[in-house]
Amino acid sequence: MDQEFTLDQMQPIVYQQLQRSFGHGRLAHAYLFEGEKGTGKHEMGIWLAQHLFCTEMKNGLPCGTCNNCQRIQNQEHPDVLTIEPEGQTIKVDQIRRLQTEFSRSGYESRKKVFLVKEAEKMNSSAANSLLKFLEEPPGEFLAILETDSVGRILPTIQSRCQILHFQELSKEVLIYKLQEAGIPVEKAKLLAFLTNSFTKAVEISQNEWFNDAKDSIQQWFVYMQSNDTQAFIYVQKKLIKLFKEKSQQFTALSILLFYYQEALKQALEKDKIMQVKKINQTIERILFAEQKLRSNVSFQAVAEQLVLRTIN
Repeated sequence: MDQEFTLDQMQPIVYQQLQRSFGHGRLAHAYLFEGEKGTGKHEMGIWLAQHLFCTEMKNGLPCGTCNNCQRIQNQEHPDVLTIEPEGQTIKVDQIRRLQTEFSRSGYESRKKVFLVKEAEKMNSSAANSLLKFLEEPPGEFLAILETDSVGRILPTIQSRCQILHFQELSKEVLIYKLQEAGIPVEKAKLLAFLTNSFTKAVEISQNEWFNDAKDSIQQWFVYMQSNDTQAFIYVQKKLIKLFKEKSQQFTALSILLFYYQEALKQALEKDKIMQVKKINQTIERILFAEQKLRSNVSFQAVAEQLVLRTIN
């Protein structure tokens, strides 16, 4: 991982909106951050808390390095509290403890911030207790609720919050976040090619069938790139057994397309004109093969025809 992405790169719209709210002194007292896992909701909540407590603001932004910023980042600041599910749910006792904590004055200032991770996992008692808390706020506080399933948040809670939508990550950021999650860079690139959802990409990466499929298509790609007739035999020997369902067959062609596009980048970088031309032709054939598959031509026929047109 040779690049770290900042919040304004991950979520430029939300970042700018919150920065404008700070600039105009119009910060809401409760926010609902809605978007898929991995899109930076919690990081934005931490940044928001740092904005309120930072002692060395720089150009209207929290410094990230002062004592308060560091303690907030490390969940050690007494006036910034995080609630997350205990087991499968957030329980009413957790919200009550929060209310007790917030009924006191802030330890170090009048302000308090609380973040609720996976807010959709509040049980009904916890949700109703939080609703009452939002309706009758005890003093100066900021509430940040995070969810990847806004439909499971009580409408009455939603109405008390300013809802901010976190967009899916750009391909570059997604690859970086997948690497952060422990996925090797080449696999992260493939996953980002197949989906722009962090949650879906992690789910796919843990699928045993997918990992077998990835390795199998990579071998097929090697045969085809080498003009090896094994590429034709491999269709019957391996691919039709592994890719039985239509969705799996489309995945096979998508993975193959990824490997050829990666090969194209390398050929372009090395200025290998003839190789670029050949790879472009193969990419066109893969796209045509996808059309054939949509027209209900059998996967075996599509794959074999692709090989025959590619190796020479």
